[in-house]
Amino acid sequence: MRSAIDLTLRRADRFLKKRLNLLSRLWILGACICLAASFLFPLWHLNLVAPQYRDGLDMWIYSYQLVGGNEGQDLTEINILHHYIGMQEVHEADFWEMRFLPLALGFFVLFGLRAVVLGSMTQLLDHLVLFLYFSLFFLAVFVYRLHSYGHDLDPRAPINPEPFWPAIIGTKQIANITQTSLPGVGSYLLGAALLCLLLAIFHSRNEPPFYEIRGEAR
Repeated sequence: MRSAIDLTLRRADRFLKKRLNLLSRLWILGACICLAASFLFPLWHLNLVAPQYRDGLDMWIYSYQLVGGNEGQDLTEINILHHYIGMQEVHEADFWEMRFLPLALGFFVLFGLRAVVLGSMTQLLDHLVLFLYFSLFFLAVFVYRLHSYGHDLDPRAPINPEPFWPAIIGTKQIANITQTSLPGVGSYLLGAALLCLLLAIFHSRNEPPFYEIRGEAR
């Protein structure tokens, strides 16, 4: 039993100390580009259609701001609809995560460049694991925020729907409002960054560790 554990630990140590080849470093660089580009595009798009807004109201969620359609006017109209069914108003100042997301994206770009320069599987896996934690945490925050908007309803509103969970992806009917929620280009770029990191691991999985290249004994 002990020998099996020792063998597993040696294999894990050998994998962590593998050298990254040029192709893997290029994939990491591609992930950094995707992360930086995600700052320029919306992460999510929300659309509301109601009898009085048949052309629809749009809101785009960026990593650092909320943008309403029709030169920002749609956000005001969305808050009117929210008031109509007792939902909280949407204000950028309430999204505390927007103060941290740009910093987090910048950190991951620098962390990725560090992995490119050092060329070690350890740095690459550190980058991947932290990025996964980051993505899952902020996705959970987004889901919880939608849950709060649909459950913390004002009973004095003109229309009192049952507490609901707004659509995260897809379309949902809420009273006489049709809500559509879809990922934006920024989210697809974050997904592409994750794919690039996985490909970087794949393409260096058979590379020798540094100590074998240097001829060091283990």
